[in-house]
Amino acid sequence: MKVKLLRSVCALLFFQLLYLSAFSQGRLVSGKVVSKSNGEALAGATISIKGSNIATTTDNGGNFKITIPENAKTFVISYVGLASQEISIPSNGTVSVQLEETASSKLDEVIVVGYGVQRKSVVTGAISSVRAADLENQPVVRVEQSLQGRTSGLTISSSNGQPGASATVRLRGFTSFGNGKNEPLWVVDGVVIDNGGIGYLNQDDIESIEVLKDGASAAIYGTRAAAGVILITTKKGKAGTLRVNYSGYFGIQSPSKKVGVLNAEQYATLRNQALVAAGSAPAFANPAALGKGTDWQKEIFNYSAPKMNHELSVSGGNDKATYYTSFGYNQIDGVVATDISKWKRINFRVNTLFKPAKWISFGENLGYSHSVNSGVGEVNREFGGLISSALNLDPT
Repeated sequence: MKVKLLRSVCALLFFQLLYLSAFSQGRLVSGKVVSKSNGEALAGATISIKGSNIATTTDNGGNFKITIPENAKTFVISYVGLASQEISIPSNGTVSVQLEETASSKLDEVIVVGYGVQRKSVVTGAISSVRAADLENQPVVRVEQSLQGRTSGLTISSSNGQPGASATVRLRGFTSFGNGKNEPLWVVDGVVIDNGGIGYLNQDDIESIEVLKDGASAAIYGTRAAAGVILITTKKGKAGTLRVNYSGYFGIQSPSKKVGVLNAEQYATLRNQALVAAGSAPAFANPAALGKGTDWQKEIFNYSAPKMNHELSVSGGNDKATYYTSFGYNQIDGVVATDISKWKRINFRVNTLFKPAKWISFGENLGYSHSVNSGVGEVNREFGGLISSALNLDPT
């Protein structure tokens, strides 16, 4: 009986091993990856099975071999600087792939260089470009914040924590030119914005931003451009059907952390111990009667401060006239002293262009902005500010 049972178990294990071996082998597929433009083999191209972590790379001759599961259907082939491609896995086990270049199309982009527009491929100066698509879906209210981390050599830091407060922008470091100012020169649709007053502009109205870092591109602006130039082009209407776009968000802000402090009873007890240790009489007769006292951090902080943005735009036109109109509303309530720490902005923009004939065109770029902000200011300087005062004021 034991011998029969042992034979049965061995047979079962044998068939399971055969099944696992057959399943794990899969199919062997080989192929070659080349560049479509010149036919050269691409070494180091990645071939992966879509929906799995199975992958391999091509050798110096662009060849590869990979074992795939029986249920695999699609290859993903990728290479740096070339467009990735998805292909169906052939049944004969052999595949040939040609990858197309994508960098050349980017060189045909038109960018603003201060003295006109040029193709990106012929621009030799130090210019960085940020497009409208890069600015979408960002919960920020100022142009400076939307540029943060997107342009090399551009340093942006918050000046204070007030809602809607401007940021400090440094492009070419510190300079003694330009009336002793270190802010870059802002130019919106060809109009110079004095004193960095860019806060009126809604980022949803921006088509592109060009950051001019070298002296050649900024030369036409004189000493005002000593700290660099930032050119902003707003959106214009395009010929075609009517386009209506809405973007917005709503959120709740709250302090991420509070500093642990003593309550009134703990504070009174500690004060009495310090006074007694110094040879003086205790200041509080009955610390337990004081209870928890006042948590001044809780009094100044708001744990549900709203933040919202709404932007509605309408654009369209034909070959004779185009238009772009937008309306925006922004509101931020501060997490500190919400009753007095607020910021609101309403903006309106109209950009139109008329071409009654081939030899003439005219239009306008009209922008209106109304903002109201209030803050805690330089209060309670004895302890270093409002938050410092809340931490230092005793809970009794």
